[in-house]
Amino acid sequence: MKLSDADIRAFHAGGFFVLRGLFSEREVRAAREAFERLYATAQTLRATGDHDGAFFVLSSPRQEPPEGPVVVQRVVWAGGAEPVLLSLSEDPRLVEPALALLGSERCEQLLCQAHFKMPNDGVAFDWHQDIQHRDKGGNTWRDVNGRGSYVQTILLVDDMNEENGPLEFLPAAAANLDAHGRLVDAGCVDTSRAVRVTGRAGDVLFFGPWAVHGSAPNESSWPRRVLINGYAAPGANGRFYPGQGACRTLPA
Repeated sequence: MKLSDADIRAFHAGGFFVLRGLFSEREVRAAREAFERLYATAQTLRATGDHDGAFFVLSSPRQEPPEGPVVVQRVVWAGGAEPVLLSLSEDPRLVEPALALLGSERCEQLLCQAHFKMPNDGVAFDWHQDIQHRDKGGNTWRDVNGRGSYVQTILLVDDMNEENGPLEFLPAAAANLDAHGRLVDAGCVDTSRAVRVTGRAGDVLFFGPWAVHGSAPNESSWPRRVLINGYAAPGANGRFYPGQGACRTLPA
């Protein structure tokens, strides 16, 4: 799949772009069913940890009485437990644009994460850059291509709208960045310049490790779930990621 020049410019200049309707309703429905199975499994677990090839990150129940649903923040390497999600993550519609942006014929897949925002579960993400999660110091990350060496994709499993905690991006000029382009203080940003991204299930966002983004809680009555896949240039990653089969090379 060939990207347009406008998409490439948006990625490098603005940090992100969206491809609308990239996956069909049938494909999204299969992903949604996998998410529902993961969520049901999470309700049977007592704590964060490995299970069935994936790593479940859970929070304590928020609702009263205490037997309310466990809050599922994310399932790391969700494809280890749900092969349909792993199959989506290796789809050429995701991998080929990622390779083009990386300038490489191969990549290392670091992420296949199921992110949940169920109605009023309180899950939110402060302003951040994904380089914070890739580079933990001590030779855990090298920018081998000089452009970030990482592409993240977000497939909308549900419609994402104004009420259910949509993703928001900040232009560099509105964020407090240091001389190296890293976010210094997440509380010192110009939120009035944030770009809110809404879309339909099947849309996919592409963005790089320096893009400043975050999202508010889901205050609607319907879920807002996304499948996150992350692709690194060969030689960039020096970390271990949990999950059975994580950090595989694509194309294999």
